[in-house]
Amino acid sequence: MVGEAVAPAKARRVAGAAAGARTPRRLAEIEGDAEARLALPIEEFSRVLGGGIVPASVVLVGGEPGIGKSTLLLQVAVQMAHQGPVLYVSGEESERQIKARAQRLFGSQGLPGDLFLLSETDMDAIVQHLETLHPVLAVIDSIQTVYLPEVESSAGSITQVRDCAARLQAVAKAGGSAIFLVGHVTKEGAIAGPRVLEHIVDTVLYLEGDPFHAYRLLRSVKNRFGATSEVGVFEMGAGGMTEVLNPSEAFLAERVVNAPGSAIAVTMEGTRPLLVEIQGLTSPTSFGHPRRTGNGVDLNRLLLTIAVLTRRVGLKLAEQDAFVNVVGGLRIEEPAADLAIAAAIASSYWDRPLPADTVLIGEVGLSGELRAVGQLPARLREAARLGFRRAILPSSTRLERGGAEGLAAIEARSVREALSLVLPSGQSAVTE
Repeated sequence: MVGEAVAPAKARRVAGAAAGARTPRRLAEIEGDAEARLALPIEEFSRVLGGGIVPASVVLVGGEPGIGKSTLLLQVAVQMAHQGPVLYVSGEESERQIKARAQRLFGSQGLPGDLFLLSETDMDAIVQHLETLHPVLAVIDSIQTVYLPEVESSAGSITQVRDCAARLQAVAKAGGSAIFLVGHVTKEGAIAGPRVLEHIVDTVLYLEGDPFHAYRLLRSVKNRFGATSEVGVFEMGAGGMTEVLNPSEAFLAERVVNAPGSAIAVTMEGTRPLLVEIQGLTSPTSFGHPRRTGNGVDLNRLLLTIAVLTRRVGLKLAEQDAFVNVVGGLRIEEPAADLAIAAAIASSYWDRPLPADTVLIGEVGLSGELRAVGQLPARLREAARLGFRRAILPSSTRLERGGAEGLAAIEARSVREALSLVLPSGQSAVTE
């Protein structure tokens, strides 16, 4: 049960009256083209936003504690302060603590003069500073720590979070300042507070990553000014967040060539193709029920793939524990990696390595057939650029001309046929 204070009826009537003061206008009569974006020197961040920061937009950045939200936004604030005044508001740290972090990241000589720090939680005071300073960018860290004095509930409650976000949205639209909000997440991974918070803002970004890995993924799940599902890759280090401009090469840097149980998948994150290594391991089970463990893959897709390998290919996986891991802390959601997962498991089961110059792309159906995947030319171009020479694809795929330049596209109708192409000795053992 959550107690929620009802907003005063007077405030609701005033808001309705203000909205009624406007009159409808014809679309053709409205002047103005698409607004010019503010250039953001951090290319990976700019890519996720759709090409830069849109003035008067509100962006919500969520992530687990310690993942690097404040560090990344402080770096953005420092970069944007060279284009105009920037206000960084913190309800969790003092100005001295923020400056100490900025000096650790940039040094005393790299701090711009137009970056203003404010340690405040009163929303009325924050709005007053925003209207006085007129910054090009404002950062509120975090939305759960600020409060409106007229709302009779504590900071972080559902009513406070919703009303504070709505107030900041109105200030951004009226003044033209872009506002970034930091949002805490619950243990389930969703942004704390009401779901309406994500509907109020223009863009919702999630900073993801394994705490035990250096890589961080900035993922766009909502963007009114760009494509959703775009991903920017960063590496957390002593100097803050560093861009990873070639993430495929970074994810494959520690790959052991010709090791059994290692397969290369080409997954799409938004419009960006990424090559990732998928490791599979099978081991005779010591208990009555074999274990199925997946790190970075959907467990239901893993169980489906194991069932297809058992039923359609003939692998005796009912007697084996099966483990699958995506290297680098990346999480793969799309089914285009099914074939690579199946090949990694079969390679470990037969203890035979897959060809080092081969990538595997395809969705696996319950009948063991391979189904086509989207954006295949972009996947193949990325694989060819990194030096791969063969790609195992579903036979139902229709390749565009030039999409597989420098890469031999080998078609297969089923998982059994695909495995016979990359693991012929192991497949013959099953058929015998």
